[in-house]
Amino acid sequence: MEKKCPDYISNLNDYLDGGVTPELCAEIEAHVGQCKNCQIMVDTLKQTVRLCREGRPEALSPALEAKLAGLLKQHWDKKFGKK
Repeated sequence: MEKKCPDYISNLNDYLDGGVTPELCAEIEAHVGQCKNCQIMVDTLKQTVRLCREGRPEALSPALEAKLAGLLKQHWDKKFGKK
């Protein structure tokens, strides 16, 4: 049975960290080389990891922090109900 995108997605973090077998690494690279969607996903994950490693915390203004906290609470309450 031929593997499809979901079969590889669960291994992408380990792949990017170098934690998969050489055989699986070759399979993933072959798949990503032929699948534009998975190529975009791998590129995005690589960029995210790079940005997280290079990034530094930025202070938010108190007004923006309060607005963001309110929006997050609103979405949380909508999804999980008020507690």
